[in-house]
Amino acid sequence: MNLKELAAEYAIKGICSGMTLGLGSGSTTSHFIELLGERLRLGLLHDIYGVPTSESTHRLAQAAGIRLISLAECERLDLAVDGADEVDPNLDLIKGLGMALLREKFIEMHARRFVVIVDESKLVNRLGRGPLPVEIIPFEAEVTVHWLRSLGCRAELWRAEDGAPYETDNAHWLARCWFPDGITDAGALERLLADRPGVVDHGLFLGMASEVIVAAESGVRTLQRPGSQM
Repeated sequence: MNLKELAAEYAIKGICSGMTLGLGSGSTTSHFIELLGERLRLGLLHDIYGVPTSESTHRLAQAAGIRLISLAECERLDLAVDGADEVDPNLDLIKGLGMALLREKFIEMHARRFVVIVDESKLVNRLGRGPLPVEIIPFEAEVTVHWLRSLGCRAELWRAEDGAPYETDNAHWLARCWFPDGITDAGALERLLADRPGVVDHGLFLGMASEVIVAAESGVRTLQRPGSQM
């Protein structure tokens, strides 16, 4: 069992029958979805509903036999489970290198609890070790990328091997931003991005995670945000 599978295995133990779950996107969460489907088929869990955060997650969850509903159909969203690209000591996150950041953030902000599952390689002292994805509108996209460069980063459109910009499930494009010394003030950057026309959303998930499950060769541990509900 690899570390991603180990984190997913630990997270599935916290799922109870009758829950409505936000289902994240990406490789780590795919293990969680497969485990969830297996437990449903074995009768170990029942009356579980899932709210997917991407078209790929929708397909995977359907194949696993998980009943899916929209957020609007939920009376409550008990828990969201997703991976992350980076986790800092405050449990702030960078997400979105799986190209689903907007739907992930929209679903996960409505969850009573948001549990993140990662392997230990995702832990950082400061956000910005790797690229920060930013979802932008295609109209005059190069102008938006040029503005992103004014924030002290190297920014470029995220393109496929054929040179075409990657398109999200929302028909937007993605830029990636590299900060040479990491992100010194994630809150200030979040506000700048939120106020910029042309920027739809970004991969900074600040103050959202309730708990982070970290899998390492030595075992699994949980990191809890102060004041979050167990």
